[in-house]
Amino acid sequence: MQRAQRNSLRLLQWMMAASLALPVALFIITSAISYTSTRDIADREIERTLDVVHEHALKVFETIDRSLAELNEVVRGLPDDVIRAREPALHRRLKRLTDSLPQLKSAWIFDADGRAQVNSLASPPPELRFADRDYFYAHVDQTIGSFIGTALTPRPPYQGARFFGMSRRRDSDDGSFIGVIQASVLPEYFESFYARIGSDAGSFFAMGRADGVLLAQFPRLERDLRLDPTGPVGREIATRPAHGLITVAWPSDGIERRIGYRRVAEYPIYVSAGLETSAIRARWLATMGQHLVFGIPATALLFLLLALALRRTQHLQAEAAKRREAEEALKHSQRLEALGQLTGGVAHDFNNLLTVIRASVDLLNRPQLTEERRQRYITAIADAVARAAKLTSQLLAFARRQTLKPEVFDVGERMQALHDMLAPLLGPAIEITMRLPTEPCLVHADAGQFETALINMATNARDAMQGKGRIVFTVETATTVPDTLAHVPGSQNLVSQNLGSQSLANQNLANRGFISVTVSDTGIGIPAARLERIFEPFFTTKQVGHGTGLGLSQVFGFARQSGGEVTVASEVGRGSTFSLYLPRVPPDLLPQRQAPNTAPAVAGSGMSVLLVEDNIELANFAADGLTELGYSITLVDNATDALAELVMDADRFDVVFTDVVMPGMTGLDLAQAIRDRGIDVPVVLTTGYSQALSQEGVTGFELVQKPYSIEELSRVLHRAARIRRVRDGAAE
Repeated sequence: MQRAQRNSLRLLQWMMAASLALPVALFIITSAISYTSTRDIADREIERTLDVVHEHALKVFETIDRSLAELNEVVRGLPDDVIRAREPALHRRLKRLTDSLPQLKSAWIFDADGRAQVNSLASPPPELRFADRDYFYAHVDQTIGSFIGTALTPRPPYQGARFFGMSRRRDSDDGSFIGVIQASVLPEYFESFYARIGSDAGSFFAMGRADGVLLAQFPRLERDLRLDPTGPVGREIATRPAHGLITVAWPSDGIERRIGYRRVAEYPIYVSAGLETSAIRARWLATMGQHLVFGIPATALLFLLLALALRRTQHLQAEAAKRREAEEALKHSQRLEALGQLTGGVAHDFNNLLTVIRASVDLLNRPQLTEERRQRYITAIADAVARAAKLTSQLLAFARRQTLKPEVFDVGERMQALHDMLAPLLGPAIEITMRLPTEPCLVHADAGQFETALINMATNARDAMQGKGRIVFTVETATTVPDTLAHVPGSQNLVSQNLGSQSLANQNLANRGFISVTVSDTGIGIPAARLERIFEPFFTTKQVGHGTGLGLSQVFGFARQSGGEVTVASEVGRGSTFSLYLPRVPPDLLPQRQAPNTAPAVAGSGMSVLLVEDNIELANFAADGLTELGYSITLVDNATDALAELVMDADRFDVVFTDVVMPGMTGLDLAQAIRDRGIDVPVVLTTGYSQALSQEGVTGFELVQKPYSIEELSRVLHRAARIRRVRDGAAE
């Protein structure tokens, strides 16, 4: 409960942190997405504007180019004196041309020496030479088609705005140079157009030659600019000469802009359109500001509500803590009562067994004892020890702490084999019916514990029917475990966390479901008040001396430790049904049957055993018994010394026999160290109870359960040593 309360507080605290962190994270993500979207929108706007600017420039230059071509046709083949004679008429024609085209300042016809023969500004034109102008000397030595020059200032006596020339070469019939036809184009015409379409804040336009000379720019600049071909703009254009989009600090004013550029058809002219990046960011900030207007109040309200919820939860948990303190006193007495029940039950049964052992020992010490009576007392001691071992095993099974030896077996076959054993156990007055499936029902569990669980459920059913009635054993498959479980509240107090309810959700992870073994009887049934206590250790309704009360506890512990469950359904006067569920495994895991080894080897024949046991009395007992059987024993009382013996000379020993539970290095640690160091000596473990073994298993080592007999121990040691000899012989 306290853990759940701490978790709820922690959850609210995390929710409060998330109520701030999540909106901030979402705002950051949204900001990034919004910035990308705003930039994409700006790029599309730049592309659309660039389409307009490109179309405008193309039409202007094509119009001027056609006009120059027409003028060239008018004066083609005319000598210079004829052109001067027709100067007034040609002047009027040029003037009409410039008046009709607002982008033109003037139009000119030059002779081969650069003198103006006709222009649209004055008639007759002054005697001036223009051979030093780029629009003239570019045509003298070669035919280059239409030429577009740099921005120029009018030469006196001509005045007015700056211009750049667009000119064509005049050729004679034999192809020799005879002059130039030129039109003076106004940059301010383009700049005025750019000003009209560039209404958005941060708009930018430029027009320039392919060599980097700017002809027009908006906003207008006071000084001429020539872009460096090796600079950022020049490198980008060289990479993609047709068109592109770049972000660059414009050289003339240092302002960073997003600019699109495009070449004007076949002319050596580029036009560009763009926006200042600060204007793009301003659009993005305006959008995010709208989000913040709604987001900040909503986030603040959510945080406030969570803070109030946290404060209220803390107050409720403080009140619950006070109630728990009052309830804890009552639970403490219940724990003591349950612990007393467990202790009393164990003490009662063990005292009965110890009484038998003590009495038998006393009788064995009497003189002149006959052999028949001596054997009877020895048998009584052996039976008492066996019953004590069984009692301990049942306690460990209930606590889910016994060391299991799981194997894959068919439940149907195992039940069929138990039929002959159950018949004399239950008595002739009880009818036994078994409903077994035709298909294999495989589980991975301890077969011995499984049989014990079935016998315990069967004897419980027999006692409920007072030795007369009908028991039905049913084996079938199940996809899930029913929710109607017999809970064990008392057992949680007895073994603390060991008996916490296992989550059925975890069990249902097995994709093949479960095997259900159901035991139904026609007995008197179980009252509802007792139904939740039947799995408690030492709880029984039988008279003293007629049962330990551990039978169903063993079933419960075995089921839980095997990853399964046990359920019970009962009605007074109508019998009871116990269902044992074990996880099902696929048929391909069933091992091949092997013939049992019925020829045990007891004699040691000089076999060398390293015996590791910290209990000196038990160590001496094992050493003496093995020595009598012909084993050579080296006894050490701790794992560290045993490992040192093996490191010094491992070839002296045929097998290591070690207890698991020892101070310092445990027997399991010793076995693992032997394996890790590559020491080729087999290890046999022994224990009465080990937390590590009950959780992790023996990890491939042989195991002898305490209490053990010398005969059983000798067989296991001989088998381990023989496996080593067979392996070494195969290696050779």
